[in-house]
Amino acid sequence: MHYDPFMLKIVGALLGVLMVAFVMRSLRQPNVIGYLVSGMLLGPHGLAVLTERGTLSRIGDVGVLLLLFFIGMENNPRDLLTRWRITFLGTLGQILASVACMWLLGLWLGWHASRIVLMGFVISLSSTALVLNYLRQTGQAEAKIGKDALGVLLAQDLAVIVMLIVIDFFASGGVNAETIVLQLIGGALTMALMAWLVWGRNLRLPFSERLRGDRELQTFMAFALCLGFALLAEGFELSASLGAFLAGMLVGVARETEWVADRMEPFRVVFVAVFFVSVGLLVRLDFVVEHAFLVAFLTLAVLVGNTVINALIFHALGDPWRYSFYAGAHLAQIGEFSFVLAAVGVQTALINEFEYQLVIAVISATLLLSPAWIGLIGRLQRRMLRGRGRRSPRAAAPAPAARKPVG
Repeated sequence: MHYDPFMLKIVGALLGVLMVAFVMRSLRQPNVIGYLVSGMLLGPHGLAVLTERGTLSRIGDVGVLLLLFFIGMENNPRDLLTRWRITFLGTLGQILASVACMWLLGLWLGWHASRIVLMGFVISLSSTALVLNYLRQTGQAEAKIGKDALGVLLAQDLAVIVMLIVIDFFASGGVNAETIVLQLIGGALTMALMAWLVWGRNLRLPFSERLRGDRELQTFMAFALCLGFALLAEGFELSASLGAFLAGMLVGVARETEWVADRMEPFRVVFVAVFFVSVGLLVRLDFVVEHAFLVAFLTLAVLVGNTVINALIFHALGDPWRYSFYAGAHLAQIGEFSFVLAAVGVQTALINEFEYQLVIAVISATLLLSPAWIGLIGRLQRRMLRGRGRRSPRAAAPAPAARKPVG
């Protein structure tokens, strides 16, 4: 009996992902955690069922673009402007604080300034894909915490552009003038598009009326908008995620395109799953086992440090301490764009191979533990409030507890 080896791998991978996902569901963890664990177990450093990491990574990148496209559709640009203090000032303060903390550690370890800045950038970025999926599954996407987290995550995605320029400057000792000019033009066009979306009236997309009754062409049009804007943004040396997000906003403002979400949702689910599986393929399980104590210590330090830094920023911008720590816990993990920064760092010799593998292990560990960490911070706060209420009958009633994540 003859079996296609590629088909065997696909079926084996699907069964593996399903089994891990069922286990994560029984533990009330988000599906994205199951996808990440599946990549670790099925990858070249696990059971070696999936070894084509490059192909899966490219497919997964499309998943992130689709996720940002959907987020753009669900968010009005006017709402983002009303939260500019959290979005821009908060993110800037958080990045600077992360670099400052890493600077103190780097001085103690004798690191060069380039390595300190790179590692500060790495730990400052949160996971857009994980946090937004978590907020959706827990019903908090439309709440204040969902809006605040979205603003910070989008600002971080924009900051990645500047981070890559800084890293390139350290690696090459200079700045590419052509790149700077393209980014300035792209930034100006982005601001013009945002202004049009905010103050424009009766915005319509071309051919939208003609596509209403044709499901197949609707699907192709939706993909063309998402990936076309992403490609255009890359052409101006900006983030492809930014382009996909702007395309989603354009579709959301043009009210006659409700069909886009219906056509794209199944693709978003599959592509985002592939993205997290591809991230899991990066993790070397033998390296994690060999350096388990170091990985665990750094993971805990990152979760605690990022929670405190973000809580201080939120509180400084006017939020109460309870909300600030809970919001800080949502942004405590290290995000997917940090994989990109770490890869650039090892390619430009700013970090060595051991440090690169350590960064990959810690990023993955923070992603895995993020839902549990958020739940832990929420439970600790509720216990503290109950204890305070028993001591003082006049204590204010606690805010409603966050919902537990579902699979």
